[in-house]
Amino acid sequence: MTENLAVRQDVTLTPDPRRVIVKLFVPGEDAAVVRTRARALIDRVAHLDDEETGRLLRDTFDRFGSRHRDLAGTFHHHYDLVRHRAARAGDLSPTSRLLVGAYFSHEYAVESAALCNPSMVAHPDQTELGAGQLRVAVSLRQIGEGHLSSIGFATAVLGPGRRLAVADRPGPLVVGQRMGVRHRRDLLAAGLAEEDYDNEVTATVLDALPDRYDEATFERVLGNLPADLLSRASGMGTLEQLRRTNADSYATAFPADTALHQRVLWPATAVESNGMEDARFVRFEDESGPMYRATYTAYDGRSIATRALVSSDLRRFEMTPMRGPGARNKGIALFPRTVGGRHLALCRADGETIGLTGLDGDNRWQSPVPLHAPRDSWELIQVGNCGSPIETEAGWLVLTHGVGPMRRYAIGALLLDLHRPERVIGRLPGVLLSPDDADRDGYVPNVVYSCGGLIHDGELWLPYGASDTRVGFATVPVAALLATMVESGERRHGA
Repeated sequence: MTENLAVRQDVTLTPDPRRVIVKLFVPGEDAAVVRTRARALIDRVAHLDDEETGRLLRDTFDRFGSRHRDLAGTFHHHYDLVRHRAARAGDLSPTSRLLVGAYFSHEYAVESAALCNPSMVAHPDQTELGAGQLRVAVSLRQIGEGHLSSIGFATAVLGPGRRLAVADRPGPLVVGQRMGVRHRRDLLAAGLAEEDYDNEVTATVLDALPDRYDEATFERVLGNLPADLLSRASGMGTLEQLRRTNADSYATAFPADTALHQRVLWPATAVESNGMEDARFVRFEDESGPMYRATYTAYDGRSIATRALVSSDLRRFEMTPMRGPGARNKGIALFPRTVGGRHLALCRADGETIGLTGLDGDNRWQSPVPLHAPRDSWELIQVGNCGSPIETEAGWLVLTHGVGPMRRYAIGALLLDLHRPERVIGRLPGVLLSPDDADRDGYVPNVVYSCGGLIHDGELWLPYGASDTRVGFATVPVAALLATMVESGERRHGA
């Protein structure tokens, strides 16, 4: 039985409702009324006397100050966002302004609903470890009220042997601060092409932009557009599209003194407004050195978009859209290095088949080559990857997921040729991991799912989400796994 290869560990990560951030809260912001509740609330705060104002603010800091970093700074920021509602903002005392900020704030428990879909990479810090140990960073999909997803992290130490120690995750949590980013012209061009915006305005802008540019340069180019272009019927609409497409790329960073488990990648653009889901992290290496890369799914409440992030230290992250036919749908997983000079990724562009896509010279992911379609009973609904391919001497080890009767998810494996990954050279003849009695109940029942593992000391370390509720860990002897894989009949192009 192939399922006997996987050994579940006793360690489990469960959702912690104490892990909270502070969000802007605007009472009645969706109500179409003449006198908004926000304006009325500020007026009521303004009419409090100084003694009551001071007492309320002190009480708020006593209750919440230890749970958050720089709560006063957050209140100042939230006041600045709503002060246009104040009839006499200039008459408010500094204490009253802070209190207004407090009334327009609320705590949000980032993982109150679920914690799931982890990936695992080597941690940037490998100091103070013993023989046979590896410190790892575990990315987590954390789901809160309203099914809003964000990306969080945990730290663990693997080894020696099958020992696993996951570090505690105390707060306060910190949401990354949006930073300036050097935009890429090829990404802007790819995005405009995807939205079918190819006209004189876009051509003029792209021709004027350098390969890498900042926000000021972008706005200067827009400001210098000839009037006869802007006067065209499509001119102003094209300008709006240019700004929307450009805003899809951004950077976010955390203070240097925050621990990895305190950092929260929180939605920062309209396309992410309803969640950042299922980050698949990989440690990518090329001639410039190691770098962390990941893909994730952005959701705006109506549609999804595939996005990529890159970081050298898991403290500053740059987010960019992924373009092209290979980047459609969920579940893209990047290879940890180039293969034959090509940047490659696994994908599921048709929603049910594992494919292989490559990045072209215009920064677009090409139409995929199919690798593995639903074939066995446990995967007849759809198949996909469970994270980036893992390099072994025998080939690229690809963990897969399949969906069977009653929407039951299980994990399997494929083996791709190291030099020609279009060729599937082996597959596991059964399931590697499926929901047992301890895994099957939860937020989304009957699911085991991973966004990526790694090999350490001869063992495949596989973190997995159990029923979209909690995170478990399993180990698999790599040699035994590879020995169990059988030659595949699914060889593709060029076989």
